[in-house]
Amino acid sequence: METFVRRLKFYGIGFGLGLVFVIFFFQNRGCSWTPSNRVKNAVLDRLIVISDSTAILLKEKGISYKEVIQALNDGDVDFGKSNKTKNGKAYLIERKDLSLVFTLPYESFISEVFLAKNVKGIKTTTQGEGTIIKIPNDKDMVFADSSSVVSCQQEKLGLISTPKIYYKIKATGRIDFEKSDFALRPKPEHHITIEYKGKTIGMTMIWYKTKLNISNFHHFSLEECDI
Repeated sequence: METFVRRLKFYGIGFGLGLVFVIFFFQNRGCSWTPSNRVKNAVLDRLIVISDSTAILLKEKGISYKEVIQALNDGDVDFGKSNKTKNGKAYLIERKDLSLVFTLPYESFISEVFLAKNVKGIKTTTQGEGTIIKIPNDKDMVFADSSSVVSCQQEKLGLISTPKIYYKIKATGRIDFEKSDFALRPKPEHHITIEYKGKTIGMTMIWYKTKLNISNFHHFSLEECDI
């Protein structure tokens, strides 16, 4: 019995030390089960966007998009000052002298960033446009409807390859807040644009599980596909 207790004690000490090492050295790369990292992973699983108005504020304060992502990774989630309601989640994340709010609109694949010290009055932008500053590292996360209309649109645009669309979103992606409908149920509609061969291509997209589903392309040259 004494041998068993001794072994159990050593196991407990080893487990505790291992847990400390994981938390201290790996921080956000480990311990995804902690409340703070669950929030951060939920944000990182989405397209992180910054409205043009917020981008101006960030530029005035000399804050780069890279610093925004670093703050997300290294900062602390203040749950007491966050909004955790189902339809309007917004989390305050603080890192040194930088305070940011990241939203998680219901059933949406975006997380919008605000330069703010609290979540009061924070709502998803409904006017203007924004830049996509980060997208999950998954070239297969985009897929298009298999309808004849969408297939025709892809062929006309030369965008048959959905991984190509993914990389265009990553490089030139923008969101049109005004044309998007975050209140639509069961799924919000997002209007995302990319630059391709000197043209601005719009796409209506919804979030299906962990994928970005394109239900329509928008360009003046696609009218014959709608017949």
